Amino acid sequence: MMSPGSSAYESTIESDSADYGIASESVEFRPSPHMKILSLNGTKRGTAPNTAVHELLECPVCMNIMYPPIHQCPNGHTLCSKCQSKVRCCPICRHELGNIRCLALERVAESLELPCRYQILGCQDIFPYHGRLRHEQNCRFRPYNCPYAGAECPVTGDIPSLVSHLKSDHKVDMHDGCTFNHRYVKSNPQDVENATWMLTVFNCYGYQFCLHFEAFNLGMAPVYMAFIRFMGDDHDARKFSYSLEVGGSGRKMTWQGIPRSIRDSHTKVRDSMDGLIIQRSMALFFSGGNRQELKLKVAGRIWKEQA
Repeated sequence: MMSPGSSAYESTIESDSADYGIASESVEFRPSPHMKILSLNGTKRGTAPNTAVHELLECPVCMNIMYPPIHQCPNGHTLCSKCQSKVRCCPICRHELGNIRCLALERVAESLELPCRYQILGCQDIFPYHGRLRHEQNCRFRPYNCPYAGAECPVTGDIPSLVSHLKSDHKVDMHDGCTFNHRYVKSNPQDVENATWMLTVFNCYGYQFCLHFEAFNLGMAPVYMAFIRFMGDDHDARKFSYSLEVGGSGRKMTWQGIPRSIRDSHTKVRDSMDGLIIQRSMALFFSGGNRQELKLKVAGRIWKEQA
């Protein structure tokens, strides 16, 4: 099956499906910056003070922490630079905005320590004002992007919520097991230059792995590519390896690699050629028959490396 927006392709898998029973849960990523926290690990540990100054650093429009330049209206109401560029009037007093900086609040802010914005997802650290922003760009608790390929899905969340989202909203195939035989079928494959087949997710070793299969042009040569991404961070992804194999008529091609974290988009993985690449002519040879129909069987295995 192809992703929405493309013609329907057939893909079948020879393994037992499983219902993981993961409840759908929405997460709001706008925690108040003056909430008290108790740190467990990270750069600095302690409790963020619950003060009126921390409350003043909340932008009244987006509710995020304000970073310099901090702007204010003539009456002293502040807002972040991003929101200041989008509104004409002060959201508090409706006075017309100018281009006034609140230098005093900027100086005070530099002396503060703030919790990570992903505190509600598990990060229990506090950081100096400017260090907080740098930390959040690589925080291991930051939400993941939906790994669904074929459409730019805007949904983000933790892994359990994304698994539920893939199952209920994208209707992806969910399977238990660490070995598989997936069959991709398409009539008139010469008519397709760029295509993405429906994502398949495997529950293995208590984690989820995404099997991707795409058709595109590598230079002037039409190719197919299969690869696996890991639903988690790169640190955990490196604990696993996987192999993919295609073949027919007494020949076969194999690939062995490390699954890439879904922190890397499927496009980034594809463009780095980190997977099994099969030229279309070879794929049709493996398919047998008159070579006018794609019937490609991809066998694979996922295993955990020894510590």
